[in-house]
Amino acid sequence: MEIRPGNLLEKEIIEFLQEHLADMQSVSPPESKHALDLAGLQMPEISFWSMWHNAKLIGCGAIKQLHARHGEIKSMRIATSARKCGFVSQLLQHLIDTALCRRYRRLSLEAGSMKFFEPARRLHEKFGFTYCKPFNGYQQDPNSVFMSLELPVNY
Repeated sequence: MEIRPGNLLEKEIIEFLQEHLADMQSVSPPESKHALDLAGLQMPEISFWSMWHNAKLIGCGAIKQLHARHGEIKSMRIATSARKCGFVSQLLQHLIDTALCRRYRRLSLEAGSMKFFEPARRLHEKFGFTYCKPFNGYQQDPNSVFMSLELPVNY
């Protein structure tokens, strides 16, 4: 398994992200959809990674820098064929490790409140994320939950 910076011009990654957006649109009402499209992932404050296994794209994830000490997880996805194999935990650990290297104090995320998102919420809870109030301009929304992980200060 390899995690590397994702090339957002690569056809395989574009198709993978299109599947991600289609899934999000199928379960989230338009006013509650916060997944970034390809243009959103190309913003300078976004760092994007792709995950590969046996030369096959199996996942992706991104961090949006909100400010010097706070990042947000975006566009985290694992291919259906690669679920329940431990890959998603490795991807989340990579994002957390990146946040630690950047000396973030907090790593946050927005997730859907629907049953579809329950496995993702459980995964984040397992890694120590706790539920919090909306952050960075998000509004309270019955279709969203907000989670945050306080990171240790290692100076």
